[in-house]
Amino acid sequence: MAEEKEAKSFETAIKELEAVVAQLESDELPLEAALERFEEGVRLTRYCTAALEAAERRIQELTRDEEGRPVLHPLEADAGVDPAEDA
Repeated sequence: MAEEKEAKSFETAIKELEAVVAQLESDELPLEAALERFEEGVRLTRYCTAALEAAERRIQELTRDEEGRPVLHPLEADAGVDPAEDA
């Protein structure tokens, strides 16, 4: 079953995690089933976290300067919006 998880896309894992959360929030599962779903949610969370970390490493590698140093650029949540105006 671990091989199946590794072949899963990030988007599929997120959708499965959302389904697990919805099931847990419904309060309709017996305790043992809720624990199993919680464990599955933890596995999916770890998988998604690892996928995001791998993507971040790839981005950093792709954005290196001429000397091979990573160049980090801040992400803007809303392009064209001055965060100082919200304060």
